[in-house]
Amino acid sequence: MGKYFGTDGFRGEANVNLTVEHAYQVGRFLGWYYGQRCKASLQNPEGRCRVAIGKDTRRSSYMFEYSLVAGLTASGADAYLLHVTTTPSVSYVVRTEEFDCGIMISASHNPYYDNGIKVINGRGEKLEEMVIQEIERYLDGELGEIPFAMKDKIGRTTDYAAGRNRYIGYLISMATRSFKNRKVALDCANGSASSIAKNVFDALGAETYVLNNSPNGLNINTKCGSTHIEVLQQFVKENGCDVGFAYDGDADRCIAVDENGEVVDGDKILYICGKYMKENGGLLNNTVVTTIMSNFGLYKAFDREGISYEKTAVGDKYVYENMVKYGNCLGGEQSGHIIFSKHATTGDGILTSLKVMEVMLEKKEALGKLASEVEIFPQVLKNVRVHDKQQAQDDPQVQEEVEKVSKKLGGDGRILLRQSGTEPVVRVMVEASSEELCEKYVDQVIAVMKNQGHVQ
Repeated sequence: MGKYFGTDGFRGEANVNLTVEHAYQVGRFLGWYYGQRCKASLQNPEGRCRVAIGKDTRRSSYMFEYSLVAGLTASGADAYLLHVTTTPSVSYVVRTEEFDCGIMISASHNPYYDNGIKVINGRGEKLEEMVIQEIERYLDGELGEIPFAMKDKIGRTTDYAAGRNRYIGYLISMATRSFKNRKVALDCANGSASSIAKNVFDALGAETYVLNNSPNGLNINTKCGSTHIEVLQQFVKENGCDVGFAYDGDADRCIAVDENGEVVDGDKILYICGKYMKENGGLLNNTVVTTIMSNFGLYKAFDREGISYEKTAVGDKYVYENMVKYGNCLGGEQSGHIIFSKHATTGDGILTSLKVMEVMLEKKEALGKLASEVEIFPQVLKNVRVHDKQQAQDDPQVQEEVEKVSKKLGGDGRILLRQSGTEPVVRVMVEASSEELCEKYVDQVIAVMKNQGHVQ
């Protein structure tokens, strides 16, 4: 991670540590950088740099959109506005319509006052680290001045809602069966899914119920969506729905709720889809890619089914890198970022919900039955504020205690220490057969950190 860009773009509080000047400079750099590499093609006969821009529903997203457009066009790039749309839709448009890059303005599941700039390369993937480093050098004034475009070289802005509509058509084409007579609840988090999700499910014949679908710029993710799943749980139970799906602010993640109102998180979705894909010969390498935060119960279920798995660092960026490197086709996170690499290059919440529907319809089984095959182990995670997170984690006494806990857990649980990427925090996580055991072992490790003088 760099000075400005983390694993999921340049994120911060709007006009505090992510300002309109930052957005303008990012636009200036991207327009210039990709403009140097543009070549004429059938899609782009003039050989001009073309950048697709989407945004979520935060009030500040409009402000950042205009700043980015000003920077891009000043550097000679043409900006194509998808307007309010999802992160995966930007990725889809970029990779299928020969854009040089894409930008999504969103802070995902964060509160409305935060925002972010996610940059997507011409293959629809998250931007390469090398280019990110160059952007940061420009932001810090290390690259000098970038020339302004002059006369007819100044860029243009184009309304490109048609790109978003093509993405909706693509999603509809993914379905293998009609959703007729299925009662489906969708929690759109007052975010990007508000402009897409209902259209897709209605077109497929579902009896669609939509929650939190009235964004006002301030209510995105507020007591709704995938981070407040209890809203959807209650609605599904009270209205007798067959299934519910909750998205986050930019709809790149999905958490499901079964017919009984029980949560089906990303781990269970990986199991349900992985097992189904294996049964139908579609699970390449017989492998599912997970992160180190996936539940121990998921691995026990995969072992039982004879499905192999990889473990990466936390972040769908790392999941996708593994999938590309080793040719795996399914991966994701407990939080609901699920990647189906045959269809997408990023997590896609709406696509994920369609894939879950496919399994339910093809196997003629309720989601609760499908999910019941995974026994989720109790988990306790505590954040410990420390003076130096590397020293705290590497301390021999701390590591010795971790090893003791690991031996006591044996094959019936696990312990994990992980440093926060943004705070002076070490996360101590234990999964075991009971919450009492989890608490006991987490507290034992934290006590050693305190005794060694690491805790603030």
